[in-house]
Amino acid sequence: MFYLGIDSGTQSTKCIVLDTDNWEVIASSQSAYELIPGLPSGHLEQHPRDWVDAMEKTIAACLAQIGGRRSAIRGIGVSGQQHGLVVLDRQGEVIRPAKLWCDTSTAAQCEEFASEFGGQKAITKLAGNAISPGFTASKLLWLKENEPRHFAAIETVLLPHDYLNFWLTGEKTMEFGDASGTGLFDIRTREWCRKLVDFIDPDLMGKFPVPQSSGAAAGLLREELRQRWDLPANIVVSAGGGDNMMGAIGTGNITPGVVTASFGTSGTLYACSDSPVIDPEGDVAAFCDSADHWLPLICTMNVTVATEQVRALFGWDHESLNAAVADAAPGAGGILFLPYLNGERTPNLPLGTGVLHGLTTKNMAPKNLARATMEGVTLGLGYGLRRFADLGLTLSEIRLTGGGSKSAVWRQIAADVFGVPVVCLATAEGAALGAAVQAAWAESHVRGQGVTLDSLCREAVVLDPESRCQPNPSNHALYTALLDRQTAITRQLHQSGHL
Repeated sequence: MFYLGIDSGTQSTKCIVLDTDNWEVIASSQSAYELIPGLPSGHLEQHPRDWVDAMEKTIAACLAQIGGRRSAIRGIGVSGQQHGLVVLDRQGEVIRPAKLWCDTSTAAQCEEFASEFGGQKAITKLAGNAISPGFTASKLLWLKENEPRHFAAIETVLLPHDYLNFWLTGEKTMEFGDASGTGLFDIRTREWCRKLVDFIDPDLMGKFPVPQSSGAAAGLLREELRQRWDLPANIVVSAGGGDNMMGAIGTGNITPGVVTASFGTSGTLYACSDSPVIDPEGDVAAFCDSADHWLPLICTMNVTVATEQVRALFGWDHESLNAAVADAAPGAGGILFLPYLNGERTPNLPLGTGVLHGLTTKNMAPKNLARATMEGVTLGLGYGLRRFADLGLTLSEIRLTGGGSKSAVWRQIAADVFGVPVVCLATAEGAALGAAVQAAWAESHVRGQGVTLDSLCREAVVLDPESRCQPNPSNHALYTALLDRQTAITRQLHQSGHL
């Protein structure tokens, strides 16, 4: 049997076809799109229609690759970028472009929430998460205050993957995992937090779909699409989820002890827990996952975006960048880079900027600047891992995904910073694979077979043993000290108003 896995991200959409008889990806396609240009600083938006167009294009391309074997397709799963705000009117039409997870224009609205409820720590105590500029909650309040006509027209509030599910099925649904990333969801009870929702508007509660189990199906593929794509009847569309939740499934991170680290444009670090993990300091996001467990998560906004800046600065290709980093000694000759080029989410520095600290005439060389950048962004995730340990999470292994994980020297830096073995997956599909696996899980339940998600992941998720890196104890000690230094400098600059 075949399942389509769709990963709709900030830069592109990817579709794969997973053959669960042989457990291999037999087709794939990708389609890119852009942010809306010309918006004010901090405003990052996209047209949901661009996601739909890319999804249609990639599905059609994958179906063309498998030809007549499309009759074996049984389900579709969708992964989408988290937190984005999609608002629909009574006709089910999009009211305005979606404000994205990386939009930082809502810092003032976060302050309004904090003022109303006695600070972000009080909000964390109330519902499990502090409200950051990235979360949907602040975007809704921003919309009410800045575009009241659009706010008044809202009939339904959805997240990006929910909108794609709606387009595929005609059903408006939302599952626990992505709902928990709105900032308005009580992750302990898996219900909307009425106090937070009502603060935005007392009539808003009725605009959200009723949250459902991530193992439930969103619905069946619309007949119009089934006929257009020449697919069999009763194609199941699973609940889907946010990209990190789907990435957890796609990396086999569905039991405690495993951690996934994504080295993409931004960075994420997430684990699986059998109970809610709530950080009173608000650094760790206390999400639900898309397997009906919990997904404590750290997100940083600057990973390959920083290394790509350095690569462009010196006119290097990726091989030259990696060679320069490998040629520099651990610690970059004393240079420390605070990589907050796009502001930062963890720590919460929406207006933050990058800082190079420790430059001298002896260490100011391209290779040291390159290594300091790679180390700096990895230390940012190391800060998150330290917070995991503070909250009682234990881990045995970190599974790396994203473009940065292709670099052997970066994988070793990661192992040395994290202090545990790291390993990549045999396939780079990540969230798309997770979406396809979740589709197989949901379809089995619809058919009354009840296959477990764990059994599916054991078959679908394969590690690449050649990518495994063990931590170097002396380097780990060096990076532990560097993380202390990075944390202290960040705190001091922020407290003095310089960051």
